[in-house]
Amino acid sequence: MATTRQRSSGPRFGSVPSRHGDLRPGEQRDGYKSRDEMEATERATLAPFAQRSGDSRGRKYTEPSHAYRTEFQRDRARIIHSRAFRRLEYKTQVFLNGTGDHLRTRLTHSIEVASISRTIARALGLNEDLAEAIALAHDLGHSPFGHSGEEMLAECMRAHGGFDHNRQSLRVVELLENPYPNFPGLNLTFEVLEGLRKHRAFYEMPKAVRPSRLRGEEGKPEARPTLEKYHCPSLEAQIADLADEITYYSHDLDDAVDFEILSAAQLEENEVWRRSHRAVISRYAGTREPELHKLIIRDIIDVQVRDVITTSARSIADAGVQSADEVRQQSVPLICYSDDLFQANRALRKFLYQNVYYHPRVADVNRRACEMLRKVFEAYLVDPDRLGEAATKRIEAEGLHRTVCDYIAGMTDRYLMEEYTRIAL
Repeated sequence: MATTRQRSSGPRFGSVPSRHGDLRPGEQRDGYKSRDEMEATERATLAPFAQRSGDSRGRKYTEPSHAYRTEFQRDRARIIHSRAFRRLEYKTQVFLNGTGDHLRTRLTHSIEVASISRTIARALGLNEDLAEAIALAHDLGHSPFGHSGEEMLAECMRAHGGFDHNRQSLRVVELLENPYPNFPGLNLTFEVLEGLRKHRAFYEMPKAVRPSRLRGEEGKPEARPTLEKYHCPSLEAQIADLADEITYYSHDLDDAVDFEILSAAQLEENEVWRRSHRAVISRYAGTREPELHKLIIRDIIDVQVRDVITTSARSIADAGVQSADEVRQQSVPLICYSDDLFQANRALRKFLYQNVYYHPRVADVNRRACEMLRKVFEAYLVDPDRLGEAATKRIEAEGLHRTVCDYIAGMTDRYLMEEYTRIAL
């Protein structure tokens, strides 16, 4: 006979009462796996130095926990459902958006970074959900027209605080996205925001952090020291950072070959390409284009990921860290390349700048697009009413230049060109 399960009278998305004591990892109750059970699985299966979702330092604005999603799974969903994330589809990676159906955009780049992040995190016993959330959000603040657009916005903002897409990603998730009525931004967890604070000399804990939900043997909350300043973010954040590099090293090469701006002779000058080319030929003798370069790109990614996993595993073991906060107390990141690959990647980065990013077929188009950006910026300064009601409301608090910068940074390539046409008429 069918039975009716009694429902809680509390908030629909409130905390599920803890039932850790009588549950084994992976065991489910009530027909679905609760957040508490997912957190128990993390404690049982993740490495001790992983950032567990149950140990999150929480959100700036207090919210009840979800019944069947961890904190970082919830963050990932908020990022994916944001308007800024959807706009990445029409933002340039390297080649101006719309110039080729198979060329990367900021959206496909972010998805690829997330994929590589999950692979590395899984292999090292780290929190895949956290690494993925950081990866998906890392370019939310990128301007239209790629790095050329970022340089132009930085020039326009030179006397007004500058522009950097990493800092802008934080502005997007903390201020500019507004899907909730009770607070600005997406209200992401401390750990995801920490991962977006890239290239900092040091990190700081917020003055008030949620008490740890760590439980001792008797079920009592355990004390956790609060770090004030530290040099390294979580291992998951470090993974997302290197996964970003791996992705653009390999896929910018891939797109450049597809766009026919790199010759075979040029490619053979680079050690990373040359090594993988030889490896592919030894495994797949007789392979020709267009299949050949796809196999080489795949091998480059595999070599990079394997190197990061094996090198980082040794680095973590040598450091002897036993918690996520011990990771934060390290003087240098523990997720890293081997010395050999680090040097090879420096040469690859130089190669890409010389032969791809500053190639006339890329630079000339971007230069014309950036001139459009500058003129639209100047037009908004003269006539702020063009920004629309939502943006103009921020002028008093943020200032005119920063408000215009926020508005333009959020544009897609397509919308900015359309706006330029309207202004030029």
